[in-house]
Parts: sequence; C-alpha cells; structure tokens
Amino acid sequence: MSQTDMIPAPANSRTPLYLSAAETIRANIRSGVLEPGLVLLEGPIAEVLKISRSSVKRALALLEEEGAVSRFDGRGYLVGTCDTDAAPIRKDIKTLDLWVEEAHDESLNRPNWKRIYDQVESDVSSCLVFGQYRIVENDLAAYFDVSRTVIRDVLGRLQERGLVTKSSTSRWLVGPLTAQSIKDKFELRIILEVAALRSAAQFIDKIALENLCRQMEETERAGGLIKADKWFRLVNAFIDLAILSTPNRDLRRLIANNRKTLQASQKALFSLGLAGDALSIREIRMIGELLIVGATQSAAELLENHLSKSRDRTIAQLKIVAVLPQPGHLAPYLIAV
Repeated sequence: MSQTDMIPAPANSRTPLYLSAAETIRANIRSGVLEPGLVLLEGPIAEVLKISRSSVKRALALLEEEGAVSRFDGRGYLVGTCDTDAAPIRKDIKTLDLWVEEAHDESLNRPNWKRIYDQVESDVSSCLVFGQYRIVENDLAAYFDVSRTVIRDVLGRLQERGLVTKSSTSRWLVGPLTAQSIKDKFELRIILEVAALRSAAQFIDKIALENLCRQMEETERAGGLIKADKWFRLVNAFIDLAILSTPNRDLRRLIANNRKTLQASQKALFSLGLAGDALSIREIRMIGELLIVGATQSAAELLENHLSKSRDRTIAQLKIVAVLPQPGHLAPYLIAV
C-alpha cells in the first residue's frame, strides 16, 4: 500500500484553508511522516503548503485543541504530547516525504487572487463615492485568509485599473471620487472615444448595431426605470460595437482603462437605488442610427454632446450621494481616511 493510499481523500477545495491545512498535518501525523516529538514551525509549513502563516497558525491551534500537537519550551509545536524527558526532534520539513494536497497551492486553487479579486473590486467600487479609504495589506490578507503575496497581486491589478492608488508612503488608498475627477475622466472620454468612433466607422458590424438599436428602442417604449444590469448591457454593447471596433489597439486600451473607474462609480450609485439613465440609452441609440446610415461626422458630434450630458448627470448623482450617510455595508478592511 502506498503512502498516499494510507491518507484520507483530500479535503474539499471549498474548505477554509486553515481547516484544509489542519487535515493535511493531521493526515501526515497519522501516516507517521510527522513523527511524535517532531517540532512544527509555522514558517516552513506555510512555505510547503503555499499558504499564509496566519492559516498555519490557526491550523496548529486547532490541532493543539484536539491534542494532536502540543506546546513546549521552545518555538513552535511538538507532534503529540510534550514529553520533558525526550529531546525535541528538529528536521527540515521540506526534506520529509510530506503528502501535500495540490489544492493548498494558492497559485492553483480558488483561494488565490482570482477567487478574491471580484469581491475586492466590488468592495472598492462600493466605497468610491463616499470619500477616501485606506486598505492595510495585513487586514485584507486576514479577512480573506490568504497570503500578502496574493493581496499585493490583487491590489496591483486594481491599481492598473485606476481603482486604488499607492501613496508616497506606500499606503494603499481608494477614492475619493470627486466632481473634478469625474470631469477629468469625461474630458478624456470625449477626446478618446470621439476619435475612436471616427476610425471605427468603416469596421462597425451594422447588422449587430441595428439589432442593438432596436433593443434600445424597445427599452425606451417600455418606459419606467431601467435596471442596472440591463443599462450596463446596452451601454457596453454600444461601446463595443461603435467605439472599440477601432483598429487602433492603443486607443482601445486607453478607452477601456479610462472607463473602468467611471463604471465602478456608476455601479456604486446603482447599489444605492439610483436607476439607469434612460436619456443615455436614447442618446446612444440616435448615435447608432447615424452610424448605420453612414453619417459619421454627425454621429461623432452627437457622441461628444452625449458624453458632456453624461458628465453633468453623473456629477448631479454624486451630489445626491454627498448628503447620504456612509453605508453600513462597506467591507471592514476599508478604513475611512
């Protein structure tokens, strides 16, 4: 029978890391790989399992409660109970034939930046319109039970998107989104997107654009408030068809990056109960109809006018939020500055 056969099936990948780590250590104790009296240190175990030291610390504390490991007059834990007559056994755990569940690896398993990125992005986006906040790497790592390496990866990607910044003192900051920052973003949108529309005109899928215009017209006729998901779907579909069809890759990249913060702020506003802007849908439908008939110049002029109006409407929404109290649903790792 192989050593692996002696060990229970791996823990479910959805199990918290510290519980999965505890089961791995427990299984290696049962199999005899981790012998009684062996010293277990948080750092080497964290390195082998590729998880944070805080997860290992919780795992060892749990195993101590069970009696599988114990404290002694030294750093770390001993496998089994502490026998004062026997000298602690010190070995490099990395040299042992340790069974390690592959799912522990934060670069492979869901408890890595890919698992937590969407949640962190959502948390950050939800606070943009309420002022400036600070994120402490240790707090964020503890909240999601991952290593600081994973956290730095997430924050670095958010920084690329313009959702967080790093101060001169290396503090991670979120926001604030102000009327001036909105003006700056829309000014850049006007410059970039109008140019992109002009260069994209001959590459636009007009059949797809006609279908989209019909969907927008049906939405207008339905009247009432537009739900956030539908509003985003229609607006983003228009951007993809009419603007990001430009063959200029650099222009596409600049447009996408500039729009990310504005989209995040719009999602935050929607989360407060504000409805989708019906006027925006009407305006972009009219731009689409001009493009369909080949009136590129008129479409570009109308796009510029539409973006100016969208800027003013967004700033007006921001003023509404300014008088509201800070919501209680913000993530606990966001510290108001």
